[in-house]
Amino acid sequence: MNTTLPPIRHGGDLLAAVRRYGRPADDWLDLSTGINPDGYPVPALPAHAWQRLPQDDDGLAELAAAACGAPHALPVAGSQAAIRTLPALLRPGRVGIAALGYSEYAPAFAAAGHTVALLDEADFTRPELTDTLDHLVVVNPNNPTARVLPAATLLRWHAALAARGGTLLVDEAFIDCLPGASVAAHSESPGLVVLRSIGKFYGLAGIRCGFVLAQPALLDALRARLGHWTVAGPAREVARRALADAAWQQATRVRLQACGARLASMLDRHCLPPVTHPLFCWVPHRDAARLHHGLAQHGVWTRYFDAAGGCAPSLRLGLPPDQPLAWQRLDAALAAAA
Repeated sequence: MNTTLPPIRHGGDLLAAVRRYGRPADDWLDLSTGINPDGYPVPALPAHAWQRLPQDDDGLAELAAAACGAPHALPVAGSQAAIRTLPALLRPGRVGIAALGYSEYAPAFAAAGHTVALLDEADFTRPELTDTLDHLVVVNPNNPTARVLPAATLLRWHAALAARGGTLLVDEAFIDCLPGASVAAHSESPGLVVLRSIGKFYGLAGIRCGFVLAQPALLDALRARLGHWTVAGPAREVARRALADAAWQQATRVRLQACGARLASMLDRHCLPPVTHPLFCWVPHRDAARLHHGLAQHGVWTRYFDAAGGCAPSLRLGLPPDQPLAWQRLDAALAAAA
């Protein structure tokens, strides 16, 4: 464990690639995020979605809770709103956060007065991980390493933390493809907070809508901090439709499993064995920086990660759009770069 906080970085920074390589934005295959590139088809919205103030009692919270298998849900403006606000609602203490993972958590907890302990990937194999912690953040599946922890492990850690007034925060932004690993059903328990996103699986990152699953008292405190109208009316309208469309969800799980396997197979063929998730592949490689640059020279934008958490430098590649030309372009770029 260490306490040197990494800088905040995100994928989806396509304009940075445009400036660096001089290639127009519409001439890139952007694989720098793990967002479903063939997301939920957004319908035309009724005029009232734009004209009225957002209605907190429009059924979105109940739909989200049902879709996630949770007792309660609070809609928020993407997980980001909760990540920046929740640490101040928890008793200051020592919080464990993956060194190689979503980079917003460590600075948010540090700013709220917590002591951050950055964890190596190997730490998440230790049954006694929580012994020296007051709180623990687990992104499950982890971004970018695709590590998936069993629900039983998470619930055991939660019980240990809650017994001494601590909290387990589980970020399930990428869980929709693997719903059996979710702990959302237990989120009413004191000391357990689950975050869900509609941006990744549903491919709706632009509407900035996510959900906090927790006991009602914590949700009430978070709601009071965030205030009214945190999720815009059009975003609520789209989210309700997507969450209620069970047929689309099931078909999308099947399709993403196939696309994820196809991407993994392609990387294997180019001698870049990945760790896989249906929405992205993670490739630890000593020459990751060179590969990132080589792919960019062929108009393929990936996410590069420096060595961290006991892992080598690495690339994360999201799925191409489900179109033959996109897959062919990626195959050719990998052949040239690898």
